[in-house]
Amino acid sequence: MLGLIRKHPSLTSLNLWELTLGDVQEDMSIPEPGGDRLIEPFDTNIKKLEPADDFEETGSGIPILVAKYLLLKIPTLVKLSTMWAALVDARRVVENWDITYLTTNRGLPQQAKRGVCVNGAFPLPVVEAEVGDTLVLNVHNSLDVHTSLHAHGLHLRGRNYYDGVPFTTECGIAPGTNFTYEIPLEQSGTYWIHGHSSEQNYDGLRTPLIIRDPKDPHHADAEYLFAVEDWWPNTFQEIYPILTAANPPVGLFDKPPHALINGVNANLTAPLSFVPGKTYRIRLVSMMSLPLWEFAIDDHQLQIIEVDGTPTQPSTVDVVRLAPAQRISVLVTAKASAAENYQYHIAMFGDYLPAIPGIFPSVYNGTVAYNASPATRVPASIPTGFLDEIGMQSRAAENALMPDRSIFLNTTVGFMADRSAFESFNLITYRAPLVPAIFSALTTGDMAINPATYGPQTNSHVLRHNEVVELLLWNADTLPHPLHLHGHSFQIVERGFTNDTTGALRNRVPRVGYSPLQRDTVFVPKGEYAVVRFRADNPGVWLMHCHFDWHMGMGMVLAFVEAPDQMARVLAVPQSVVDQCRSQGIPTSGNAGGNNAYQFSPAPVLPYLTANITRLRNSS
Repeated sequence: MLGLIRKHPSLTSLNLWELTLGDVQEDMSIPEPGGDRLIEPFDTNIKKLEPADDFEETGSGIPILVAKYLLLKIPTLVKLSTMWAALVDARRVVENWDITYLTTNRGLPQQAKRGVCVNGAFPLPVVEAEVGDTLVLNVHNSLDVHTSLHAHGLHLRGRNYYDGVPFTTECGIAPGTNFTYEIPLEQSGTYWIHGHSSEQNYDGLRTPLIIRDPKDPHHADAEYLFAVEDWWPNTFQEIYPILTAANPPVGLFDKPPHALINGVNANLTAPLSFVPGKTYRIRLVSMMSLPLWEFAIDDHQLQIIEVDGTPTQPSTVDVVRLAPAQRISVLVTAKASAAENYQYHIAMFGDYLPAIPGIFPSVYNGTVAYNASPATRVPASIPTGFLDEIGMQSRAAENALMPDRSIFLNTTVGFMADRSAFESFNLITYRAPLVPAIFSALTTGDMAINPATYGPQTNSHVLRHNEVVELLLWNADTLPHPLHLHGHSFQIVERGFTNDTTGALRNRVPRVGYSPLQRDTVFVPKGEYAVVRFRADNPGVWLMHCHFDWHMGMGMVLAFVEAPDQMARVLAVPQSVVDQCRSQGIPTSGNAGGNNAYQFSPAPVLPYLTANITRLRNSS
């Protein structure tokens, strides 16, 4: 909660005049960063505040804003106190974002590149709210291509059209136009918001989303956030043709990424201040594009209480490992004595990326300060290790779901006839349809239950309402994959190895009396598989994809069309979504090709990929 957008006579005596935005225009137009041109006014629904009606007096004489009035969060405003924010219930938390380009190296020792930022600056503002609030994202697109925002991990029940996926749930936000996402926050936990157009996430359009629950059973005296991201010296548009080339150049990784922690050079890590006996919640958000990372504090245990926004039964570990898109909250209890200071460690690594001495992998160290001395205890070693997801349980008392159907998904690279490389599920590489899938599901009647309606390159699977779906995520590939499902959290019920022929290496959860861990992004290492289950109780069109940005851009994407027969009853697509499509000449009815028949031409149609490039070489 950052401030009021209107001046009010009752505020002047409190010296809160600086909370206004200067001479705010009556029509609420907002100057663009770095220029005089005004963005078109946003619909802010602000009511004029009257002294007699709109403020109550506390015993200290401080006015309390009644909950029904709007508070706006704008980067240039002064932050209100935590007390003030806590007094406002069921708020509309409003973010006004102008998505722009900025050429920068982010303070890192590497060449500058053109990034995608908000309001002309990095890092993006962290979004904070509470369960029951409504998040309003007012977006102006100052890019020269369309953009969109995905609230990663939010299920968006009844609001599939705000999932932020062009040609799946919307058409993207056209250059020079405005669009508003209005999302009731029904889940608490640690999430993030990122671009979902043209892999703009890779180029910096990403920030944490923290949704607190006032009834959270876990007490913490204070809270810290670590949002960790990699920053590559090339844009996605620069790297994509190299990734898919028939003969990619040697030295693809000669310019490796550097790490940013909370938007700052990771070598400049800030200290954590600990007070003996206090308990701290540390939220870890992986906004990485490719590397893994680990977090540990010397001689302190980490108690995991949340994974990907889902509360867990407490699990104590020495180190936490995160793949791209994953989030974890831990509680740390400070030592009883302030005699010594300690170190925390963030290690960025990935055995699928080549090592470069002194650059990658990297370890960034910070201080856990109990006292003013600069000295810290020197560790004998830094812990490392995987998270035992099968051994962890969700706080929800729910046995492993029994599947109504099982779908095999082979995550693999494949090759076109010209030997260009693409990523895929089951050797089908993704291409967007001409009509966003949500509109195909809503306008094609009985054809909506047929996967062909959505075009062959969307690799769509139509799910029945409330059926339990099991996914066997198979990775016999040479690279790992963090796989993310939109609109759901799934149970992780089994892990194993793809070369296991006896079943001796199957690691499964018990069928009853056990509540499997739930999360929305599962990391599947090379040569391994994972089995996950979810209930199809959220009508809409939801993507599943690899969250390595390279792999998503190369086509490891598919769509679940969930309960199309229920979608018209559940989803009322706002006119603003339709208007964005029409402004860009994108049809909003018919199948993938815009036809009211099973013929889906001119939607993209590609042959199945060839799994082994050697076959192509032998046939040429």
